[in-house]
Amino acid sequence: MPHNDISNLQTHLGYWLRLVSNSVSDSFARQLEQHGVTVSEWVALRLLYDLPDATHADLTQRMGLTKGAVSKVIARLQEKQLLSRQGDADDARALRLRLTAAGEELVPRLAALADANDAQFFAALSSQQQDQLRSLLTQLAESRQLQLPPLA
Repeated sequence: MPHNDISNLQTHLGYWLRLVSNSVSDSFARQLEQHGVTVSEWVALRLLYDLPDATHADLTQRMGLTKGAVSKVIARLQEKQLLSRQGDADDARALRLRLTAAGEELVPRLAALADANDAQFFAALSSQQQDQLRSLLTQLAESRQLQLPPLA
C-alpha cells in the first residue's frame, strides 16, 4: 500500500548527488584499475606530486585516514615502485615520502584520465552550468567545512 505522506527517494537532493557521484567515481576507479592504482593510491600520488618530501603525518592529515590506513597505501605504492621513503637529514626519526620517477610520470597521465572522465560525464552540461554546479557544490562543502578528499 503506497504511503503518500512520506517523500519518495527522488525528491531528495542527496539521492541525486549520490547517484551522480557513484557513477562518476566508479567510472574513474575502473580506469585507475587499468593502470594498477586504486582511488586512495591516486589521491596519495596526487597529493605527493604537489608535496615533495611530505611525511607520513602530512599525508595522513591531508587524506583524512588513520595512520594505519595511510601506511598501507604507502606500502602498496612502494611495492609498485611509485613511491620511496627516504631519511630526513635534519631529523633521524623522520622519513620523507617522495614519488619515484615512475610515480612522477604516472600522475599527469592519471590526472588526464580524471579530466577526461569529468569531461565525458558532464558533457550534458554547458561550461557555464558546470561552473555553476562546481560553485554550488563548493559552497555546500565550505559551509560544512568539508576539506578532505572523498575516498569511498
